[in-house]
Amino acid sequence: MSEAEPAPASAPEAVAAAVLDALNATDSNGTEALNATVKFVATPEGTALAYGSLVFMALLPIFFGALRSVTCSKSKELGENGYDSGFRNASDMPETITSRDAARFPIIASCTLFGLYLFFKVFSQEYINLLLSVYFFVLGVLALSHTMSPLMSAIFPASFPNKQYQLLFTQGSGESKEEIVNYEFDTKNLVCLVISSVVGVWYLFKKHWIANNLFGLAFALNGVELLHLNNVSTGCILLGGLFVYDVFWVFGTNVMVTVAKSFEAPIKLVFPQDLLEKGLEASNFAMLGLGDIVIPGIFIALLLRFDVSLKKNSRTYFYSSFLAYIFGLGLTIFVMHTFKHAQPALLYLVPACVGFPVIVALLKGELTEMFRYEETSPEEAETKDDSSDSEKKDQ
Repeated sequence: MSEAEPAPASAPEAVAAAVLDALNATDSNGTEALNATVKFVATPEGTALAYGSLVFMALLPIFFGALRSVTCSKSKELGENGYDSGFRNASDMPETITSRDAARFPIIASCTLFGLYLFFKVFSQEYINLLLSVYFFVLGVLALSHTMSPLMSAIFPASFPNKQYQLLFTQGSGESKEEIVNYEFDTKNLVCLVISSVVGVWYLFKKHWIANNLFGLAFALNGVELLHLNNVSTGCILLGGLFVYDVFWVFGTNVMVTVAKSFEAPIKLVFPQDLLEKGLEASNFAMLGLGDIVIPGIFIALLLRFDVSLKKNSRTYFYSSFLAYIFGLGLTIFVMHTFKHAQPALLYLVPACVGFPVIVALLKGELTEMFRYEETSPEEAETKDDSSDSEKKDQ
């Protein structure tokens, strides 16, 4: 789930909603649906390995995505203050989610989910998934390339001949010339793109679970890094709305289950429960939807940036929410296996990830300060600058 471009508000929300629709279902329904069609009884060791691996993989994009969101936020502040932000392209800029966006998101997600449900009912599932495979191939290659870029920069020696390139498409001529695409990249980015393309081709033709997970981890990390909640209240609105969304569509209808079974795309992390028996060719998967990683993850990343803003050299709120996420995810798995019934993960993750930090803030006497913490979007920053300039002129 990613809102890469700071386009009109509805566009990134629609893309994120389209991804969220299927991915939230896969966590709670994927294993149950699969076990119903494949008569395989997982061993306790295989089950423990599968779910332990899923929890570990879920923590990686949250932890590293939150750290990268801090760097991203500092770069954005430099740009707002007139300094070089380090962002070469608009796609590298974080997308700020406001309270209005958060309130609309569950509605948009619900409409898109039901739209996908009708699509799969009316049209051939084979052709729809072919189009989705090509679409997510392109998105996955770009997401994985962006994820790998800092690693490649650290690996390549300083003597590496790193040439700069620019891809520019314009429309019109003279004074009416308008930029359509203006993308800057270098040799290291090209290396990342080639490696990501190899993974993409592997996924496109084989649909191998390792390739799926590489793309899924890249999507999740980019989402946590680049989707920024503007304050804690917005985070509570978003998580609260998606809490209701997840519970309703899992317990109230079969829509989410149907979409989850039909939707073939790297919008979930999977790990085989029969890995010990069949090795890398295993086929009985436990699943975790990316929505159950990214949605709590962007809230945890916000709390890390709040920790940094306090300038106390402590990460109390980040670690408390991170541990809360582990607790909530573990509780989801426990309840699902105890009652043998699909469970919406956000039912357990939202109270844990919101409740733990709030309790910590109450104990430390910083609850008011936490809810007053605010991050401005680039558009809001420009508006403030314009208003301050006009005030100076009036004076």
